[in-house]
Amino acid sequence: MRSRYCAYVLKLGDYLSATWHPSSRPQGLDISHDETPWQRLQIIDTVAGSENDDEGVVEFAAYFAGGQLHERSRFVKEGGQWFYVDGELLPPVAAAKVGRNEWLE
Repeated sequence: MRSRYCAYVLKLGDYLSATWHPSSRPQGLDISHDETPWQRLQIIDTVAGSENDDEGVVEFAAYFAGGQLHERSRFVKEGGQWFYVDGELLPPVAAAKVGRNEWLE
């Protein structure tokens, strides 16, 4: 998940295509002109997805100026490589309230 987020930030469309499962990969994926100002990635939850698993789920929030993308993504492992299959869009994650003397982690 983190590598795919970085690929979006760096506009590495070939990497995104290579890590997208062929059954759901969009044709002609071109993110070279995407101007989304990505700021950070927050992994919220994971289900399976370890070295010995063949499937996994990652819930994340990807923040950009003025908003966020909150998704629960499905991945499968084939031939030792993880592939993004699809995702369910979720409502935005509520912003954490931080006191004036607290640090964000």
